[in-house]
Amino acid sequence: MNVIESVIIAVVEGLTEFLPVSSTGHMIITQHLLGVESTPFVKAFTFIIQFGAILSVVWLYWKRFFRLNHTPAPENATPLKRFLHKYDFYWKLFVAFIPAAVLGLLLEKYIDAMLESVEVVAIMLIVGGVFMIFCDRIFNKGSDSTELTEKRAFRIGLMQCISMIPGVSRSMATIVGGMSQRLSRKNAAEFSFFLAVPTMFAATCYKLLKLYMDFGSSVIMDNLAVLIVGNVVAFVVAVLAVKFFIDYVTKYGFKLFGYYRIIVGVVILVMLMSGANLTID
Repeated sequence: MNVIESVIIAVVEGLTEFLPVSSTGHMIITQHLLGVESTPFVKAFTFIIQFGAILSVVWLYWKRFFRLNHTPAPENATPLKRFLHKYDFYWKLFVAFIPAAVLGLLLEKYIDAMLESVEVVAIMLIVGGVFMIFCDRIFNKGSDSTELTEKRAFRIGLMQCISMIPGVSRSMATIVGGMSQRLSRKNAAEFSFFLAVPTMFAATCYKLLKLYMDFGSSVIMDNLAVLIVGNVVAFVVAVLAVKFFIDYVTKYGFKLFGYYRIIVGVVILVMLMSGANLTID
């Protein structure tokens, strides 16, 4: 994979990672159109450049990401509860992160097996698209005043586990999870972005470590320029994508993304039926 190909893949990653459209499905089409061979490094690359994407969230929400809760803790609170009250934002992120972290490790072999099926990706794109067309009607009781409690955070984390099925979209699963807990569309989308930081950072570190253990440091050093360019491009594009998505979804909802998912899923199925050799990174 050369630098130009890495830029194109990074653009696709930055655009689709935080939108509820499945970055996996888009990577399948992009890799096929570019003719990029699915080598171990290319597979790892699509995860490693997620680091650039998650930095966009930290950059855009800097003040909220590094703000502690300085409101008074409840009376008679234990030292532990006072500590958790102060670090409330990080604690709820951790609670929401736990389900995917645990199940991801326990079901790694099964997840990898599903990742080999392009048909699963296409079908889930279509099924998820149909659901997104109607999700605004189904979950229409969200409010900006709804408090994100530990229980709500954990339930959103459980919904994130559904995104282990390729084609579902982590963003879609967590946003719908937030809306099901009566968060507003905007607050559900923003918490989805926040939750992406520990989730995608863990996935990036795991893939980088696995690449190092399997092939040594040479494969990383030989492709260092490609990795740096990919992360920078993914960061810039993700910043624009997140800004657009928050503004759009607050005003118009998710119906357009539902139709788009269906189109992408159908395109993949048509490509498969036409004999295209599609693989998943």
